[in-house]
Amino acid sequence: MLSFNGISAAALIAAIAFASPAGSARAAPDSGSDPELFSLRGQSTFVLQFHPSFASPYRGANSLDPAARGEETFDATLFAGARLSGIGELYADIEADQGFGLSNTLGVAGYPSGEAYKIGASTPYFRIPRLFLRRAFGLGGEQEAIALDANQLGGSRLSDNIVVTLGKFGVTDIFDTNLYAHDPRQDFLNWAIIDSGAFDYAADAWGYSYGAAVEWNEDWWTLRLGVFNLSRVPNSRFLQRDFSQFELVSEAEARTGIPGRPGKIKFLGFFNRGRMAEYERAVEAARVLGTAPDTALVRNYATRPGFALNLEQQIGSDWGAFARVSANDGSKEAYEFTEINRSVSTGLSFGGGQWDRPNDRLGMAGVVNGISRSARDYFAAGGLGILIGDGRLTHYNPEEIFEMYYRLALADGFATTLDYQYIVHPAYNADRGPVAVFGFRVHAEM
Repeated sequence: MLSFNGISAAALIAAIAFASPAGSARAAPDSGSDPELFSLRGQSTFVLQFHPSFASPYRGANSLDPAARGEETFDATLFAGARLSGIGELYADIEADQGFGLSNTLGVAGYPSGEAYKIGASTPYFRIPRLFLRRAFGLGGEQEAIALDANQLGGSRLSDNIVVTLGKFGVTDIFDTNLYAHDPRQDFLNWAIIDSGAFDYAADAWGYSYGAAVEWNEDWWTLRLGVFNLSRVPNSRFLQRDFSQFELVSEAEARTGIPGRPGKIKFLGFFNRGRMAEYERAVEAARVLGTAPDTALVRNYATRPGFALNLEQQIGSDWGAFARVSANDGSKEAYEFTEINRSVSTGLSFGGGQWDRPNDRLGMAGVVNGISRSARDYFAAGGLGILIGDGRLTHYNPEEIFEMYYRLALADGFATTLDYQYIVHPAYNADRGPVAVFGFRVHAEM
């Protein structure tokens, strides 16, 4: 059994499940809306992934290891929320992380685990991924119930409203969400399936940033706008903090759907403004120096735009479909997320009620990722990126990934998942792979 300094994964999960406080306090019964005043909730997630050996005539510094390998990750989070009179809702998450992604989270642009961070550690360490204030301003409409959840106090608010979020949180907590594919603790695991692959969202090495977001919600539509700090240098654990390097992101959502079945269409646009390199300049400098190209040598203050189209649609009473299409400026290096300049994903998600297991879930999805001509030239010359770099790229092909999972609910708030991914042309390299990745996940909520 896998262990963390002698402590088994199962023991750690059990400890979190029984020791983490949970619950909430309510206002006095005569308060009308009976809002939650504060809450404490917890979660823990363990992911084990393994791939057998695969064909690899060569490898580079950022390649997926061709030998049979297995790695695990574990995290446990305490979600705390408090309602501050006249100010809003304050939330703080405290998290312990441990483990490594396959090949230290390298080797595939559409990386196979959203639970694997770019910073790995063999022993658990603590951090505060979120610390933010949220306030809603009612504009009218009906009173709608707000269910108690992680980073969400229970209560009610007017359906037409403006919600302001300020502090440290994830850009994808608010933008690019999808009912069927967005949570690596509950549904799919692949980076390019749970998020739009070409959405290079502002984030430190763990996926969080400092910023502000405003959401304007009306009857059938929502408009969102956010500004966030980029990392000090591309793919860094340290954020800029003074907004001299930043991301501006907007999203328009229309709640539509087929008759009797809800659905959403979202269009997102973003641009990153900071010191970043053009691939062509990096390759030209490498020719002069006689070395492999290095983007760090040719960075200038520039802008990198992109967009994402995001759809979700309920089809049956307990199942639905989703799709995402995204693209960005491929002339410049990826700043935060991964080396994907265009991506198309689609999938289906089935509830287990159809086979008398109402809390189970079955999902299947596919994604195709691609990079620009200038990015191909950069990696062909031996350049390294955030996640990929095989030392050469003689035969380029789009990265094609299929994922399927089955989540088995064993008890209220406790589930295990079997996951399978098949990756063709990892890191866009037709000379390597294909790779089969087998996964096992245990998730508990308290």
